[in-house]
Amino acid sequence: MKRHRSGEVWDFELEMPMSRDACDVILGLDGGTTSTVCICMAAMPLSNQSSDTVPVLARSLAGCSNHNSVGEIAARETLEQVMAEALMKSGSNRFAVRAVCLAVSGVNHPTDQERILNWLRFDSIPLLQVKQSSGIFGYGIAAQALTAVVKAHDGRGPQTMLTSSILRALELSSPDELVGWTYADPSWARIAALVPVVVSCAESGDQVSNKILLDSVQELAASVKAVVQRLGLCGEDGRSSFPLVMVGGVLEANKRWDIGKEVIKYISKDHPGACPIRPKVEPAVGAALLAWNYLMKESEGNLGR
Repeated sequence: MKRHRSGEVWDFELEMPMSRDACDVILGLDGGTTSTVCICMAAMPLSNQSSDTVPVLARSLAGCSNHNSVGEIAARETLEQVMAEALMKSGSNRFAVRAVCLAVSGVNHPTDQERILNWLRFDSIPLLQVKQSSGIFGYGIAAQALTAVVKAHDGRGPQTMLTSSILRALELSSPDELVGWTYADPSWARIAALVPVVVSCAESGDQVSNKILLDSVQELAASVKAVVQRLGLCGEDGRSSFPLVMVGGVLEANKRWDIGKEVIKYISKDHPGACPIRPKVEPAVGAALLAWNYLMKESEGNLGR
């Protein structure tokens, strides 16, 4: 579906007569720095469903929806586009939606949460949740790599395989062109897309790339440990077990230089009770299941009144 202006993205609803037998649906969104996924799921009892048989009716894919990266207008357009496409593919429209959960990056403060809620608060959708995420891990790795290339070129840093590899990936002829490339479109998505290049160089023995990855791993592990301690998940002795869900393109890459494995190793040094979990469903499905659980709790609460 091509991007439309204003409300035109929803024009398909005018041409789609809804059957009286059409089922209610739930939307789950996973919005990252590089892409945004939306799944449309039938709103039906899941007690007898396994994780492999979640009733997904449609799936759609769009670009970055992190407003810090692409700006508010582009982020809003992406979220509307991906939701509209999922509904169109499923033969549904907004009036069939019972709940939505958006797990999107760039939501760092309650004001960010409220902003996105205002973007997507349709009269037909009674329940809308926005889950928080910073979404800057991959961008941080790639940004350090670009800095390393410039420093090597200026003589302020060691030579690195990143220079030739990144220039080749970007089809540039000289590190001098990197500044222009960066400012031409400073969105985080196109910079974060260089992470596989950094990993490849590290796997080939490049020490600069290896240090960038190790430093990033330690920083992420430190952030996780801070959250674990503030929430008291590890117990007073720091050894109690707690779930550690490994989600995100960088952590799920499964390369020889396994970033996710290294993060777990650093966290486990201080908190041996960390129990890594690899989700059985993609994040967008997980978001839809969260919306479903919230909807069920709301329904049960209303029945009890």
